[in-house]
Amino acid sequence: MEEVIRFALLGLGIGATYALSSQGLIIVYRGSGVLNFALGAIGMAGAYVWWELTTNQGWAFLPGLVAGVLFAAVIGGLVHLLIMRPLRQSAPLVRVIATLGVLITIQSIAILRYTATAKFVPSDLPIDIVHIHHTIVISSDRLILLGIACVLTLVLWLFYRFTRFGLATSAIAESERSASALGLSPDTVATLNWALGCGLAGLAAILIVPIVTLQPSVLTNLVLAATAAALVAGFRSFPIALVTGVGVGIAQTEVTRYVQQTGVGTAIPFVLIVLWLILRGRALPLRDYLLQRLPSIGSGRINWSGVTIGVVITAVLLATTPPIWIDAITVTICVAMILLSIVVLTGYAGQLSLAQFALAGFGAYVGGRLLATTGMPFWLGILFGIAATIPLGILFGLPAVRTRGINLAIVTLGLGSAIELVLFGNADFTGGFSGTQIGEPSLFGLNINAASHPTRYGLLVLVCLVIATLVVGNMRRGRSGRRLIAVRTNERAAAALGISVPGAKLYAFAVAAAIAGLGGILYAFRTTSISYTEFTSFTSITMVAYAMIGGLGYLFGPVIGATLAPGSITERLLNSIDPAIGKYIPLIGGVSVIVMVLLNQNGVVKEQIAQIRWIRSKLANAIPSLAPRQKPKRVLPQPAKVENRVEPMTLEVRNLTVRYGGTTAVDEVSLTVRPGRVLGLIGPNGAGKTSLIDAVTGFTRMAPGSELVLNGRNIGRLTATKRSRAGLGRSFQSLELFEDSTVLDNLRAASDPRDVGSYARDLIWPVNAPLPDNVLATIREFDLEDDLDRQVEDLPYGRRRLLAMARAVATESSVLLLDEPAAGLGDAETAELAHLVGRLAREWGIAVLVVEHDMNFVMSVCDELVVLDFGRTIATGTPAEVRNDPAVIAAYLGEEEDAHTTAASSRSAPSQSVLGSEGAR
Repeated sequence: MEEVIRFALLGLGIGATYALSSQGLIIVYRGSGVLNFALGAIGMAGAYVWWELTTNQGWAFLPGLVAGVLFAAVIGGLVHLLIMRPLRQSAPLVRVIATLGVLITIQSIAILRYTATAKFVPSDLPIDIVHIHHTIVISSDRLILLGIACVLTLVLWLFYRFTRFGLATSAIAESERSASALGLSPDTVATLNWALGCGLAGLAAILIVPIVTLQPSVLTNLVLAATAAALVAGFRSFPIALVTGVGVGIAQTEVTRYVQQTGVGTAIPFVLIVLWLILRGRALPLRDYLLQRLPSIGSGRINWSGVTIGVVITAVLLATTPPIWIDAITVTICVAMILLSIVVLTGYAGQLSLAQFALAGFGAYVGGRLLATTGMPFWLGILFGIAATIPLGILFGLPAVRTRGINLAIVTLGLGSAIELVLFGNADFTGGFSGTQIGEPSLFGLNINAASHPTRYGLLVLVCLVIATLVVGNMRRGRSGRRLIAVRTNERAAAALGISVPGAKLYAFAVAAAIAGLGGILYAFRTTSISYTEFTSFTSITMVAYAMIGGLGYLFGPVIGATLAPGSITERLLNSIDPAIGKYIPLIGGVSVIVMVLLNQNGVVKEQIAQIRWIRSKLANAIPSLAPRQKPKRVLPQPAKVENRVEPMTLEVRNLTVRYGGTTAVDEVSLTVRPGRVLGLIGPNGAGKTSLIDAVTGFTRMAPGSELVLNGRNIGRLTATKRSRAGLGRSFQSLELFEDSTVLDNLRAASDPRDVGSYARDLIWPVNAPLPDNVLATIREFDLEDDLDRQVEDLPYGRRRLLAMARAVATESSVLLLDEPAAGLGDAETAELAHLVGRLAREWGIAVLVVEHDMNFVMSVCDELVVLDFGRTIATGTPAEVRNDPAVIAAYLGEEEDAHTTAASSRSAPSQSVLGSEGAR
């Protein structure tokens, strides 16, 4: 027991620095909403300044520490002002990649200036031994570190709880717009928080270097362990971050002492990250989830002439250049395959994974070890390596079912780092000092050893890249591609259309893992003696950066991005000019990421496409063949005429209750939606109308005792996806269309069969079946024929509203729930929409529930009304009966008095809002 206590005490020092770093993450996140992956690198910069001043300039410890902390704080403030502030309207994915660019840049500068060699730094804190009990002792510097962490935690807690600045930070974290209206400056607050948070990281880095040595990679990885503590603290609580950080430090020392497996102790924070996010993740975003603009994506169409020219040129270079150049071309192609996996996962599916290079390494590990230990053929080793990587990729994707975005990036980085530490860094698993010996690989009787026959090996790699690119292009153009893009754009909307969000995510992880595994195998097999230590988590981060530079959503983007990788064709070219230039490739890559996210987050390929189109348009007069081809107008077949286009179904809502914590949003509401009829659900703002629709369609949990019955079947336990497939369709108040797709693709995403087989078939031969009669009728009913090939983002607002409804109808839903379909429309458009909703009920046989504030719309189209106030039903009946109900009039009058608004500008007075016009019906 005494030994356990001794090692627990040893962990106090490193745990305290984890706590300090986690509080730096919390400060930055609370102040700007950004998870700063560059925090460890910024702290490292401060530590190197401190070391430079105290070691080389003769400064005392304390002045050097102050200078190092201030240097880190200044870098933090500048990063926000120059990089993050211009990106405040960008997607979280883009902002995270921007911090990765900062990380790469700072670490590259540190390696260029100080090399990657570890520097052993003596502690300037007292290191006297403190006797606690018999053989239980602790170094005094560990106690001092813990004391510093505790004092700073208390100071930060008091500062952010009671000072004006702390309250302003909390206000901005809750609602930036509301805080701005009160005169608070979000930019000023964010800048100061970035400076303070990064200054704390500098302090933590300076204090920890005597324990872990001064080395760029060690200090940049500090943020990974700190992230575990910040996650448990919810990126809010400083005391919880302190306790968790210290706990992680203690757990690491205990596991390192009692578990002999290499790297297991170091992997403790990553295991904690994975478990915490799996347990605390959310299956679907809440309705206040705001989707910001993501990088654009390509169509997946193959430019065969361009591909042919590129392949021929590359093959000629592989056949005619010296071996050193062939290896550079081969490295570029292998990295391009790994980047192609990021296009599938991040570009198409919107899942930010920071473990693709680790997955590539795992494929190489399995294939290499099988070749080394069993002597199996080269091609079979490749297949087994790919096959083994797919389930690991799915395993990495399981947390994506419960989490997303930044959290997913954290968990994948944690999993990849755990593999690096436990597997790749363990010589017992990788062949010992000599590495994994794979012998002389051959294929179809030909020796394809990259050392003795580099051209043959290079051509093999080129063929694999072409095949992988064609597979990804096929997937993009098929049903599976539409599903991925739907999930990427809006998970709620995808689930409402019956798309399995978990299934689409896991499919993307599986395909991406297979491609990454293939790329990793070919990358590693360039040598007959494989070392897996180069498959690091930091390289996984740089891979995302390279993919961003090329273009996350474009098939040719990986080729552009791969040219920046170490050992690639660009490095070889620079080294041929001056051997000293090649070492700057990582720095060039980091700076390029920052420039790209600031100027063109869509990547180089998107810009190249625009330039080519511009050049062709200028030359079209002289060379008519270069003129852009005009797409022929679509001619749609006539839909068959039927009495009811959907299966008639009745939805019964019984005693529905929805609670958010201690607040009851919907209180025992019962209603029935019948085929061929329109039921209106009205009430003041906050009455619980949208909460009811969310609960009925599976996006909000119902309280016990609530029942949902669809045609006699209880569907209350079904997921949102299964409820949609059962016959429930809905529109959203905020539209939630797939902005990156065309109108036709939005409709196809709604109407595509949900067969699992298309996930496999689309990889080989994507099939787009003819539009069903129901969709053809929807297109005509909503007058969308001329808009089918337009991008959704190019549509005017009124057309977007129509498309949102049309997409819900295209699912062939028997029950349609419309959430404020007339919001923002003019009088003429509203009247037209009311007639359309009536026709959907009368002529199509759809049971319609409509939530709407425009009472003229409601009174003109609804057969029956249900009125809610504070979550309770206060009136039901026909519009004529509800019009004069005293409870309804009182509810609307009370809302108007509370809001102090006129009937015209906010909520209409009862005579117009509830009663409508006398001749409206």
